[in-house]
Amino acid sequence: MIYADNAATTKLDSEAFEAMVPWLLDEYGNASQPYAFARKPKKALAEARAIIAECINVLPEEIFFTSGGTESDNWAIKGSAFADTEKRATITSAFEHHAVLHSCEAIERLGYPVSYLMPTADGVITEDALGGMISNTTRLVSVMFANNEIGTIQPIKELCKAAHLHGALFHTDAVQAIGHVAVDVQKLGVDMLSASAHKFYGPKGIGFLYIRKGTNILPYIDGGTQERRNRAGTENVASIVGMATALKENCVSMSKNITYVQGLENLLLDSLETSHISFARNGGDQKLPGLISLSFAGAKGEVILHRMDLMGIYISTGSACNNTNIEISHVLQAICLEETLAKGTIRISLGKNNTREDVEHIVNSLTKILH
Repeated sequence: MIYADNAATTKLDSEAFEAMVPWLLDEYGNASQPYAFARKPKKALAEARAIIAECINVLPEEIFFTSGGTESDNWAIKGSAFADTEKRATITSAFEHHAVLHSCEAIERLGYPVSYLMPTADGVITEDALGGMISNTTRLVSVMFANNEIGTIQPIKELCKAAHLHGALFHTDAVQAIGHVAVDVQKLGVDMLSASAHKFYGPKGIGFLYIRKGTNILPYIDGGTQERRNRAGTENVASIVGMATALKENCVSMSKNITYVQGLENLLLDSLETSHISFARNGGDQKLPGLISLSFAGAKGEVILHRMDLMGIYISTGSACNNTNIEISHVLQAICLEETLAKGTIRISLGKNNTREDVEHIVNSLTKILH
């Protein structure tokens, strides 16, 4: 089996798994309880929060645990909108993850105006594009750190500065980037940031939302007093500990991992070139290492996926969160990719657990399918 769909989810790091076990079997107390058995879980939450905060250069009290990137995006979009009695505008991009797009559609139905920025052909949201749309009546700008289908890294610092000049908040969905490339929130200047553990070798079903102190946002889930009364629900201590462990491990090893994965990506592209397969690569030059969007004119992406599946190789044809839809993805439509290329697009996302042998098998399999 060759797993090359790391942008969809990653394998749990063994260190993260081992860190989770005690909180599942022995120290299973509810961290919100006042008795002694709750003290260790409560301390574990505080330590995990501090570790995550250090990894992205924020204060621990600005980290709020969620069930993952989807909830974090929903909270950022809806929580900031519902806190605004004036119903000022939101600006986002046309190729965001559906967690952002569908949240924006939801607030639109309630009378909150939303505008959509179009990326360049290389998949970049430019300052000029934002400058032509933003005004002093804009409440929030939400642009993803890196696109989940084509990997393009956005100029977040510059876009954030433009938003702040007009008095708007700035949120970034950093789900694909956290743990893979350096993310320093203080340097970026963002007000909110979403992350999901299973994208950086942590457990599924856990994530966090960074909310800068003083940001006007309503709680997303009502109930108990957890997460400083901002996100109710008994804390998933084991998964939170696993997330913090995985993030710290991958931040410590980031430079090594980037070099290694970029080497695998270069090998794959070079090998495809020498195999004389005609292809186009999407996403421009500034992109996440290992996330490779390839288009083969005249081919069908879903056919390539299923034939690779039969060979024991797992890739994607686009956003894995929309795997029942074989239409041209909204991302490829947004960058105006020619239809014959768009229908023949696949996504290969390599990670630190892949090998050079994996890459060779992938190229050999693609060669058999496409020749």
